[in-house]
Amino acid sequence: MTQELALFPLKLVAFPGEELNLHIFEPRYKQLISECLVNNESFGICTFIDKLMPLGTEMMVREVTKRYEDGRMDIKTKGLKTFKILDFNNPLEGKLYAGGKVEIIPLDKTKASIEKKEAFSRALENLYDLMEQPLNLGEMADLNSFAYAHKVGLKLTEEYALLSINHEEERLDFLMQHFQKIIPILKEIESSKHKIKMNGHFKYLDPLNF
Repeated sequence: MTQELALFPLKLVAFPGEELNLHIFEPRYKQLISECLVNNESFGICTFIDKLMPLGTEMMVREVTKRYEDGRMDIKTKGLKTFKILDFNNPLEGKLYAGGKVEIIPLDKTKASIEKKEAFSRALENLYDLMEQPLNLGEMADLNSFAYAHKVGLKLTEEYALLSINHEEERLDFLMQHFQKIIPILKEIESSKHKIKMNGHFKYLDPLNF
């Protein structure tokens, strides 16, 4: 399915289902968001990584939390669906902002297995323990990759790669591979922190036998 969409290029990746807070201050995006509100229309966040990338996420404005006298806004948005840009015009005729034709990518609704989710949750808990951060996983049935995509230390290019994967089980595998790389690094850092704390303390060392 194709549709026309106002486009908001940013150096970030938005995900379907994600709630994203934005501060709107540029004239072109003040115009974009104002028109979306008046017409009850969605817009697209497309990712810029050295260049404009072809994939993005359709977003809907859920709430304007603050309006400033100069037209700036603080807004709450929610991701809907992933799209691929077919035609990009900057700016759109008669507008300050960009837009174009996009193809909506149907999200595969096949759920990951409980076993896969449980393995993911264990790795996630391990990661958060090492970061000394609280974690509330909620119900296992509601666990999904996009909910934690911005909370596990992925690089922008890795977040974009995750967006391009259309199957939930494959996305969980992608994040598990990331955990396998980052958790040993965090453990090494934790070990180094412990050694630094012990510096200056009396040490009880076993003698070496030669």
